[in-house]
Amino acid sequence: MGHIYLYYGTGGGKTTASLGIALRSVAHGHHVIVIQFLKHWKETGEYKAAKLLGPNYEIHQFGRQGWIKAPKGGDEVRIGGFKASVRRPSEEDKGVAAEALRYAERVIKGDHPPELLILDEVCLAAHMNIVDTADVLALLDKLPETTDAVLTGRYTPQKLIDRADFVNEVKEIKAPSTFVAREGIQY
Repeated sequence: MGHIYLYYGTGGGKTTASLGIALRSVAHGHHVIVIQFLKHWKETGEYKAAKLLGPNYEIHQFGRQGWIKAPKGGDEVRIGGFKASVRRPSEEDKGVAAEALRYAERVIKGDHPPELLILDEVCLAAHMNIVDTADVLALLDKLPETTDAVLTGRYTPQKLIDRADFVNEVKEIKAPSTFVAREGIQY
């Protein structure tokens, strides 16, 4: 079984760290599959990179519109120096996340599993009970020897920390009180 890397915490850069690993892997001719939980926006750099990086880099999003900048009734959170409204998860969110886990299992059990599997925001999805932590652990137990996995998310269940081989906590030390996310840096 490959190694499991986990990036979590309140600071920005968890997805960015995983994408740095993806870039290195692709540069060495490895096949990378990125599965994004809770995300749907196709205007991010990591999504657009698929056209540039070629067949060794795939990205698949399993999220519904309106997760961030939710209508009234959502919870307000601070993300990297700016505030956003986040809606509460629904049964539909749980269904989409379950689909992401099923897809991840199909790709690692396929004829050509990737050398790197990134499960972006799976930690947050597990923390919020959108996916069952036991299901994530079961998926990790099925990783082939040749596949490393990177898990990310703002918060994470302790069981995922315990299961990972490498754990990095990304902590926000300082951020401007008002901040506009910049194309190419934050997305």
